[in-house]
Amino acid sequence: MSTAASSTGRARRAPRRARLDPDTIVAAGLDLAATPGVGSISVRDLGARLGADPTAIYRHFRSKESLMEALLDELITRTLERVTADPAEWRDRLRQLADATLELFAEHPAVGVEATVLTTHGLGELGAVEFMLDAFAHAGLDGDEQVRHYALFASHVLTGSAGIARARAERAALGDTSTRWFDGPIAADPERFPRVAALLPELMQLEDHTLYALGVEAIIQSAERAAGLAS
Repeated sequence: MSTAASSTGRARRAPRRARLDPDTIVAAGLDLAATPGVGSISVRDLGARLGADPTAIYRHFRSKESLMEALLDELITRTLERVTADPAEWRDRLRQLADATLELFAEHPAVGVEATVLTTHGLGELGAVEFMLDAFAHAGLDGDEQVRHYALFASHVLTGSAGIARARAERAALGDTSTRWFDGPIAADPERFPRVAALLPELMQLEDHTLYALGVEAIIQSAERAAGLAS
């Protein structure tokens, strides 16, 4: 066999690098974020999942932050896709968006936690802003009230979902799958903290998703009052 033929054979047997594009990288990043025990996204781990050199990811994303923005924006897009209520049913649409955000952030905690510090400026984020403004417009709010309630709702949903996602991920790492609000027992001196001691059983029964839903309902009720819909 000639040297040229042998070289050609080796070339044929060499493993092919994965062809990367932004969509492929984002899809793999969200798959990685949904892996149990993954608390943060590493470019090295993402490159290994893609079968590519980690530096190849930076040909499509200028920095780790821009990568995380793209991952978060896609996650937000997926929350919008889960909303099925008619636009006229603005209360149900807001509840569905809140539920979907909590579910997807809890499933992808390494990305969900970024919602408290990142603004994506992407199509997903803009779509979510439009969605919320439209919901409050259907509620009958105008101008400042529409914007104010959008800001209240977005802040509650994003920070609430991100916080719950982080807490659940940390507990899961310890083998704890509970959804309680307080971690561990509360040791309160009844003389110094009489109300805490008196309501201790009720406090220990608080669950994260219940409080999150109460916040959503409070904002919906506020919109009703502002629009003159409350009885």
